[in-house]
Amino acid sequence: MAETLWNKGKEATQIVEDFTVGNDRILDMRLAKYDVQGSMAHIKMLESIGLLSADELEKLTEGLQQILRKIENGDFRLEDSVEDIHSQVELLLTRRLGEIGKKIHSGRSRNDQVLVDIKLFLKDEILKVKDRVLLLFDILQKLGEKYKEVLLPGYTHGQVAMPSSFGMWFGAYAESLADDMYMLHGAYNVADQNPLGSAAGYGSSFPLDREMTTRLLGFGSMEFNSVAAQLSRGRTERAVASAIGAVALTLNKFAADCCMYMCPNYGFISFPDELTTGSSIMPHKKNPDVWEIMRGNCNRIMSAEYEISMLCSNMPHGYHRDFQLLKDILFPKLELMHKCLEMTCYMLDNIRINENILKNHIYDYLFTVEEVNRRVLAGTPFRDAYKAVGIEVNNGTFRYGSGAAPDKASELNHTHTGSIGNLATGKIREKMSKASDWTE
Repeated sequence: MAETLWNKGKEATQIVEDFTVGNDRILDMRLAKYDVQGSMAHIKMLESIGLLSADELEKLTEGLQQILRKIENGDFRLEDSVEDIHSQVELLLTRRLGEIGKKIHSGRSRNDQVLVDIKLFLKDEILKVKDRVLLLFDILQKLGEKYKEVLLPGYTHGQVAMPSSFGMWFGAYAESLADDMYMLHGAYNVADQNPLGSAAGYGSSFPLDREMTTRLLGFGSMEFNSVAAQLSRGRTERAVASAIGAVALTLNKFAADCCMYMCPNYGFISFPDELTTGSSIMPHKKNPDVWEIMRGNCNRIMSAEYEISMLCSNMPHGYHRDFQLLKDILFPKLELMHKCLEMTCYMLDNIRINENILKNHIYDYLFTVEEVNRRVLAGTPFRDAYKAVGIEVNNGTFRYGSGAAPDKASELNHTHTGSIGNLATGKIREKMSKASDWTE
């Protein structure tokens, strides 16, 4: 039976405890250092308002620092008899310091304690995602510049449509990441508010200095209303899930492109054999398993926002044990997010581009719009040029211009911002710089 700090004489049965605790002990390990950080700020504040002596503060701080070192060294664990991370930290202090250790909980509840832990944890997680997004953005921009002259068929409705380029393809996903960065910033702002001092959701009769703990913990602001602080449980997780879901959507579509482009029917891109997988029966296969797993995992990441919404949608304000399940939903998705970003960068470092795609005659009609526009620029009304080119296509007599299709993006008359001939790579970099101009 787990040891709890809030026992009032009767323990839950083992079957009830197993059901209600679930995976919480495992997931709590990710919050360990943040629990200690929150406690260190809290006791400094308690000393400042006279609830701890200077000597007690010194001893408690030393004890918490020792626990933090154990966490950082990988030597910290939850004992089998201890319910959660909060209990473990307080019990370690009590064993070392006696009655003094029991004083660290004055003026707070496990509710605002876990809220602090989660918000500090999510802030760090968002910053890690931000760094990986910026790394991927740089890779995409470099590839876009490197292959900006290489033409690539564009598709609509799954049909050959108009000429694109690898520069435009890579650049599109780079700019999408800039949009995703705005979402990450919004989620960070939601998490960057201090709930400590809201206690169980209705404040405390102790004269807590919440401005002090906000400053000590590095929060940009506090959640002022104590009920609002408790309402942020679920709301904060949903904001983070929405933000990483936006990144996941970008990666999902890119992965889907790669699966299609790797197919021999397209043959636009390839990867070294060791980055693909074979078939147990077909010796010619080079399967895009990495991109398929990426696509599937990104769908799982995107599902987190909706699962969190469903979990939190029918509870009145105040704390409910259902909130514990939020960690089960979000924490694994954050791990997937890191892995997907890391693997995307790894794969792109090894991508191979087919620079001779358009020599295949299936792309002969890729330049019909170019031919229509060429005739319009020469003086033919658009409707007449469109009809004439359409008839030539139907008769099988269509040829672009003099008959020679363009070989490079620069040979096309695309000059406006964001077109094949003007990718605005620098402008997109400026956009990302603005979107990512926020720090802890």
